[in-house]
Amino acid sequence: MPFLRRRPAAPVLLLTLLMASAGLTGCARGADPDTITVLNSATDQHEHDQQQKFFDRCAKPLGVKVEQTSVPAAQVATKALRMASSHSMTDILELDGSELPQFADTGGLVPLKKAGVSLDGLSPGAVSMGSFKGTAYGIARSVNTLALFYNTDLLKKAGVTPPTTWDELKVAAKKLTRGKTFGMAFSATPDADGVYQFLPFFWSAGGNEAHLDDGKGVQAVQLWKDLVTQRSASSAVVTWNQQDVNDQFIAGRAAMMVNGPWQVPVLSEHPSLHWAVTTIPVPVAGKDPVAPMGGTVMTLPRTGETGRQTTAAKILNCLNERKNQVGWGAGVNNIPTRDSAAAQYKADNPKLAGFADTVAAARSRTALVGARWPAVSTALAGAFQSVLTGSSSPEAALKRAQSQATAGGE
Repeated sequence: MPFLRRRPAAPVLLLTLLMASAGLTGCARGADPDTITVLNSATDQHEHDQQQKFFDRCAKPLGVKVEQTSVPAAQVATKALRMASSHSMTDILELDGSELPQFADTGGLVPLKKAGVSLDGLSPGAVSMGSFKGTAYGIARSVNTLALFYNTDLLKKAGVTPPTTWDELKVAAKKLTRGKTFGMAFSATPDADGVYQFLPFFWSAGGNEAHLDDGKGVQAVQLWKDLVTQRSASSAVVTWNQQDVNDQFIAGRAAMMVNGPWQVPVLSEHPSLHWAVTTIPVPVAGKDPVAPMGGTVMTLPRTGETGRQTTAAKILNCLNERKNQVGWGAGVNNIPTRDSAAAQYKADNPKLAGFADTVAAARSRTALVGARWPAVSTALAGAFQSVLTGSSSPEAALKRAQSQATAGGE
C-alpha cells in the first residue's frame, strides 16, 4: 500500500522525552543554505520520482533545491527522533496523518498559520487530519479512503446491482457467492489494515471511537459477523490484509471488496478483469458513507532556522496550488484535498469517482481521540476479531474494547 502509509507510532512519552531533550534548536551544522531537506517514506521509486518532480517545480523559482531522505514507512518516526536528538532535523517532515498528534503534542512542530502556510480551499476533513487540538500543523495535498470495488461481469451474470445499503449488501453478497467465489471480501486483521476497513461501517452506523461501548457500533460488528456466518465472506478475512483482499478479487474468488485507490495500478495490469467502484453501502438509504481519510501530511519541524522555515513554507504553498494537487493526485492515484482540485480529479477520472465522493465526507482517525488513537485502534481491532472468531458478542467485545482503550491511552 504505497500511498496509505500507516505504521506503528512511537509512544507519546518517548517522543516527548527525546524531542524535548533534543530541543530542535537547528539543522545540522554546515547545512547547505541553498538546499531544503525533506524526510519522508517515498522509498517506492515511482513515488520518489513523482515527489522530486513537484519539489523541483516549486523550489526552482525560489533559487533552491530539495533533497529527500526516504526511509521505509515504519522507520520515519524513529528516524525523525534520531535526527532531532542530533540537531539535524529536516526542514520538512512528512508523517502519516495518524501520527501527527503525537509529534504535535511534543511541541516540536510549527503551526502552519504562523509559518505562512495557507489552508484556504482545503476540505474540512483534510484540515482536521493535519490538526491537533484545533491548530493545524500538517498539510495533506492528497488523501485516500476506501470504496466498494465490484466485478462488473460477475454482478451482471448474477443479476445483481451494486448495493447501496447494508441490507442490499447482504442480499447481493449471498447471491454472488458461488463455487469458490465469495460475494464479499474485506480485511479484518487485528492491526491498522483491519481497523481502517472497519471504520466506514462503524462510523456510518454512528459509532464513536471515543466511546466504543455506547452501543452505536454494535450493528457494524454484527454486519461483518453476519457476512461471515452466512458464508458470503470467507472466515479467512481475519488473516487477510488489504493486499490479500485485492489478490482474492483479482483471482475471481471475491465478487466485491472493500479497498483503496492504491490498488488501481495492480488492477489495471489485468485487462480481462472488468471492475468498477462505488461508495461503501450505508445502514440506511440516502445517507452518505463516513469513511476514514488516509495519507500523509507535510509538517515544519521547529528547528529555529527561520529563514529555511520561510522557504519551506513557500514550497508547501506551491505544492498545494490547484494545478499541482491535480497533477500529484493523478500521479499517485490519490484524491486532491483542495475542493476545486478534487472536482477536476473526479472529472478526469470518472472510474474513481466513488473515492472522490467518499473523501468529501471522510474523517480523520485522530479527530476525536488525538494522541490516544493507537490505543483505541488496538482495542477496536481486538473487538471485531473476537466477534468474528466466535469468542465474544458484539456488545461484550466493544465494552471490553472501551476499557482497554481507556487503560492504554493513559
